[in-house]
Amino acid sequence: MSDDGIIGTNDDAASCKRYAVDKGYWNDPYISYLVPKTASRKAPEINRGYYARVTSIQILVEKFIRLTECKCQIINLGAGFDTMYWRLYEAGLVPTCFVDIDFEQVTSKKCHFIKSKQQLLEALSGQDGEIMMSKSELHSANYHLVSVNLRNLVDLESKLSASGVDRSMPTLFLSECVLVYIEPDATEKIIKWIADSFPTAFFINYEQVNMTDSFGSVMVENLKARDCVLYGVTACASLTTQMNRFLNHGWSGGDALDMLQVYRCLPQADLQRIERLELLDEKVLLDQLLSHYCLVWAYKDTKGIGLHTISLS
Repeated sequence: MSDDGIIGTNDDAASCKRYAVDKGYWNDPYISYLVPKTASRKAPEINRGYYARVTSIQILVEKFIRLTECKCQIINLGAGFDTMYWRLYEAGLVPTCFVDIDFEQVTSKKCHFIKSKQQLLEALSGQDGEIMMSKSELHSANYHLVSVNLRNLVDLESKLSASGVDRSMPTLFLSECVLVYIEPDATEKIIKWIADSFPTAFFINYEQVNMTDSFGSVMVENLKARDCVLYGVTACASLTTQMNRFLNHGWSGGDALDMLQVYRCLPQADLQRIERLELLDEKVLLDQLLSHYCLVWAYKDTKGIGLHTISLS
């Protein structure tokens, strides 16, 4: 089984994020160090979709960090060229430990970019200033970049331990369009292993939903043509199937919203600002796109620190 098609989706997503940042949808001074400027124009509905995705995830992540007063860990599954760590650094919200995980082909490129950009390295130096780097992995005081195939739980466990992850500490797991590319039994094992291993955990999952209609079928076929098989698409049938994947495997509670609902929850003043950036010809296209993606969050709060209070509102 080749993962080349899946790896290619990182380049697509990173390119879309860079384009939207250049257009002014949100501020990210670090993405230009990891992702080259793209010449191809992205449609306004795509830009608004990425704005909703990035903004809503940032809101939830920052609420988690503030609730734990930065005494927490973040594990970014299938992180790609995501700049979350650097954005948190700029906001003064660096967690005790932050781990980016992806395939070796992706982490090798990210390692190369980090090594060659002083602006990225400066945020990693920490108190002792020591940074250990190999061709595809990096370890610093707070930030770690490791290569793992998420289907291999033994390898995942080993790499997290090597990154100094403390299972007793509140830990947030982030997954953006990752689980859908993994076979359902492997995904369920990951979700259950996290719930069993981390007594205080929060999981944010962004991916497709409502995939049983014609729009969903076209999306599946288009991705298949690019060698991207959505092995986990059965869990993307509805918000209920998305949420049950967590509730049936050891998680206490959570919420699931399609991105159309999420979009309406975002700060109104900023929505008005981004809606002035580009004219939207067909609002129905945006609504259709947003209704086929969702944001799901689940928690397990053994220590009762208040994870159930985290929401977009």
